[in-house]
Amino acid sequence: MLLVELEGDSHLGRPFGNGPLGYAATELERFAGGGRLRARHLTAREAMREYLDAGGINRIMERLPRTGLVDLVTSAAPGLADLVLLGKIRQLEQRGEADLIVVDAPASGHAVGFLMAPRGLARTAASGPVRHQADLALELLADETRCQVALVTLPEEGPVSEVIETGFTLEDEVGVRLGPLVVNGCWAPVDGLAEAVERSPARPRGAGAASLAAARFRLERLASQAEQTARLAQELPLPQVRLPFLFTPGVDRAGLDRLAAALAVVPAVPAAEAVV
Repeated sequence: MLLVELEGDSHLGRPFGNGPLGYAATELERFAGGGRLRARHLTAREAMREYLDAGGINRIMERLPRTGLVDLVTSAAPGLADLVLLGKIRQLEQRGEADLIVVDAPASGHAVGFLMAPRGLARTAASGPVRHQADLALELLADETRCQVALVTLPEEGPVSEVIETGFTLEDEVGVRLGPLVVNGCWAPVDGLAEAVERSPARPRGAGAASLAAARFRLERLASQAEQTARLAQELPLPQVRLPFLFTPGVDRAGLDRLAAALAVVPAVPAAEAVV
């Protein structure tokens, strides 16, 4: 498997004890039987440098740090930087770099523009290398055997509304296949908590008051979470993979293993029937 980060700061290597990832692939873990997990951090600037270098523009490449040609080229047309990144991802896929390539794409607002870049450039470029790369990217996005998008949200009203809108936009305007929805930060129910709250004194004092407030807060959170995941299932009927809320300041290896175990379980029942 190959993990790919796009732009921004690099964080994927931290749970494995690595620092920030670079443009070249870094091996994070090797498994019994020969499998391995690698990761890399892609930027439009480095992808464009590689693209120009592959085209044999060696003399220009030597002057890039001084002239800023890469920045000029990627800003020449809206969406060109995104197309370059998609082209690099497509290249990794075609070369068979891994059995599965997982791309940590931008958040919803940028993700739509990122995935719509090839369509926009295909409309404006009648021919030439830009049109060719746009067509290849559109073929990748439209082929569900090669590419699917797994949207990630929180079980809260704002994020759920945003992911529903994003899902329909991606299906209608990009034509990409949507995979299971990942609902992050789900709180687990506590057996007997509601009954304990009902039996509690009307006005507890000290630590009892704090415990009761925490219990009520958790019950309210669980009720809201159930409401929002049900709304998500109704308005965007896709299987939901629910990841637990980690009560830690960051994701360590133990937390990563918990998330990985949850990701491996895709519900076979409709999302609307899943139990929070």
